[in-house]
Amino acid sequence: MNPMAILLPVAQAAPAAPGMGTFLLPIALIAVMYFLMIRPQMKRQKEHKAMLEKISKGDEVLTNGGIAGVVTDIGDNFITVEVADNVRIRVQKGAIGNVLPKGTLKSAA
Repeated sequence: MNPMAILLPVAQAAPAAPGMGTFLLPIALIAVMYFLMIRPQMKRQKEHKAMLEKISKGDEVLTNGGIAGVVTDIGDNFITVEVADNVRIRVQKGAIGNVLPKGTLKSAA
């Protein structure tokens, strides 16, 4: 009897033991997603929140909808923005996209 004939069926029937390579790929994918997607988004949110906390009366702002104006009143959740003479709108704080440098609106008129 051939010794290989005895060992061959045993070797084919034994499943491969899960090794470190099985778990390495999903962990690497999660790490890549964190550094390419999640971390930059969290950084942008943190910067936006800090910008909203620094807004004061008289600042020139630009909303996410593209409306530019001067801040006239600040509440807990809303900001009043004057977009023209005696024309004021109330927008949510989160809708403020950018704080413009002073004098930007006067130079654009």
